[in-house]
Amino acid sequence: MIPFIIALGISFYFFSSALDKSTQASLERILTDHRKMIESFLLERKSDLELITRVYAFEEIMADEAVTAICQSLQKRSPAFVDLGIFDETGNHLKYSGSFALTGKSYTREPWFRKTMVRGFYISDIFLGYRNIPHFVVAVRKTGNSRTWVLRATIDTVFFDSMVSGVRIGKTGEAYILNHQGVAQTARRSGDIALLDKDPAFGWMAKQFSANRQTFQLSPKGQPFLYAVSKLANKSWYLVVRQEKQDAYKALYSAVLICVVIAVLGLAALVVPAYFTSETICRRMDRLDEEKDALGSQLIRAVQLAEIGEMAAGFAHEINNPLQIIKSEYALIKILMEELYPGKAGKDNAPDPRTLNDIRESVEQVHKQVERCHEITSAILKFGRKKEVRHTTLDPGTVIPEILKLVENSARTSGVKITTRIEEKIPSFMGDPGRFQQVMLNLVNNAIHAVTSRHGANGGKIEISAARTRDKEGRTMVDIQVKDNGCGIAPEHMDRIFSPFFTTKAVGRGTGLGLSVCFGIIESFGGTMSVESRPGQGTVFSIQLAAHENQPSLRRTTEWKK
Repeated sequence: MIPFIIALGISFYFFSSALDKSTQASLERILTDHRKMIESFLLERKSDLELITRVYAFEEIMADEAVTAICQSLQKRSPAFVDLGIFDETGNHLKYSGSFALTGKSYTREPWFRKTMVRGFYISDIFLGYRNIPHFVVAVRKTGNSRTWVLRATIDTVFFDSMVSGVRIGKTGEAYILNHQGVAQTARRSGDIALLDKDPAFGWMAKQFSANRQTFQLSPKGQPFLYAVSKLANKSWYLVVRQEKQDAYKALYSAVLICVVIAVLGLAALVVPAYFTSETICRRMDRLDEEKDALGSQLIRAVQLAEIGEMAAGFAHEINNPLQIIKSEYALIKILMEELYPGKAGKDNAPDPRTLNDIRESVEQVHKQVERCHEITSAILKFGRKKEVRHTTLDPGTVIPEILKLVENSARTSGVKITTRIEEKIPSFMGDPGRFQQVMLNLVNNAIHAVTSRHGANGGKIEISAARTRDKEGRTMVDIQVKDNGCGIAPEHMDRIFSPFFTTKAVGRGTGLGLSVCFGIIESFGGTMSVESRPGQGTVFSIQLAAHENQPSLRRTTEWKK
């Protein structure tokens, strides 16, 4: 999605930049073409009057009907001419052809006349004059034969206005002319400014084109407009072309809409399949996790059964001893009963008190040995029974001695002395009781095998310790160690000691799964498991588990001897 959005953004940026430049260039081109057309129109009107002053002498143009004929000729050439008049050097209106009674009027103080006399040619701003209607004039001064006179033509403002505002740019584009004071010389097509009204945006525009900016953006009434302004040659008029920004960038907004639609559809095309694909993958991963957990449970179950198989001989011997005692006590009770009641009992056949005491002791011994068998079989069933994994708080001072009861007889018969050192006030930790029992049994059984392989039936020692410690981050940890003085582990085997199916035992003595399963169980508790060993000196397996909470309790050192 990120490359898609980046590509879309870059494309939109370059497209919008290109369209922005294209829009400004189009406005500037229209402005230039329109300015040249207006300048050409005004120059033609000036040229028409100059031609008349060169062709006709003052006496000829003052002849009867001469001005009227010339005026009609000019009107045929261009419908922009309204009337024509001749003035002497003092500003008196000598001859006139038109629809107004202007002959004899004095224009001495009129700005257009004085400027014409100074410059020799002048195009006026829109003004009312004697006719009291908006108009502007084109005047030419003629000097010759010791006589100066002025030829003036009035330009049709309606014609001129339609020519200026005739430009079409989209729906809102328009062109109009302002004088140097911002007064409209033509009306705006939008109708918000009439002839001779002052444009309120002229002050803002003046700041822009005074900084040599021909194209700029303004918002005079809250609606942004694109402006293009240029000054007309030989005239203090400004040609203004403007268009609403929304109209000018209509193509851009359409492109934005298309881009948004494409982006939405594209993102939908990416997100929807990605979502369903991810859901499918997640479901498959969940199934794989479930299968993995099931396989892990089966593996742990298999290792449990393997451990039970390895301890079967010890269990048989452990249970056989109480059974032999029970059998002997049963025979003794039978003999005592026969001695007690050789015949039918009667009033004079009272039992011997010593015989009753022996029977009572035998019955108590039978009860004791039955309870012993019950404890052993319960421990075996508890360890071998398949059950749901349930993490709970485990107290090292309680759970470790209970686990060691299962290997007590096996260690004794193998000539191994097991010693425990559990620190006082040691905190508890979180874990599954059955799985922790499996870890400890595996480590102790491995230690018994290592010790007996080196020392035989005499001299083997195993030490189980539990103490409080702290990790590198300062958290309280429970450190459990199983230390033996066995044959140790060869250096070349240290990197593979926790690998599945790796074992150094003889064929038929181990599956190679025990330590790898133990490592996984401790990791599932959130702990770590490590090993240190020296060949011929012994091995130390260390388990570090995060303390659940501090629960002080008294511990005592227990020793199982040979």
